[in-house]
Amino acid sequence: MSMQGRTNSIQDKESKTGKRQSLRKVFLFTIFVGMIGGAAALLVNVSTQPVEAAEVIVYKSPTCGCCNEWVDHLRSNGFTVSTRDRSNMQPIKQEFGVQAGLQSCHTATVDGYFIEGHVPAKDIKRLLSEKPEISGLTVPGMPMGSPGMEGHRKDSYAVLEVDPDNNTSVYAQY
Repeated sequence: MSMQGRTNSIQDKESKTGKRQSLRKVFLFTIFVGMIGGAAALLVNVSTQPVEAAEVIVYKSPTCGCCNEWVDHLRSNGFTVSTRDRSNMQPIKQEFGVQAGLQSCHTATVDGYFIEGHVPAKDIKRLLSEKPEISGLTVPGMPMGSPGMEGHRKDSYAVLEVDPDNNTSVYAQY
């Protein structure tokens, strides 16, 4: 084979190798973009899709701004919510068995569970999906940075699950 023939053969191989590498890069990039797009679509779908559950009923003070913000948080995460304004919340808390040390400003019910305070929507979705044998979830007090209590700082807090004997354990930590 002549020198010219070998040079052309080498150039052809390099050209084919370069094309394969380019095609491989395009293929991998397409898969990557598809994965990112799919993940983004999944996140959007999870946060805005209506939750298939009974309506959330929220008992709250008619003048409580953070309660209204929490209701908005639930609605923006796909929950159907109705509110019941009460001037005295203690009878509601007693009716649903929410003990004094576990209380917050509002009490909600959904599918037989109580939800006390500023529980994130994702934890309520998890609760409704898993259906554990508990009475409900609570975020005692009103921690800054919890849904409805957004502001200039973010405190760490725990979502507690309450069993039928009023024992608690950590359900989620923020």
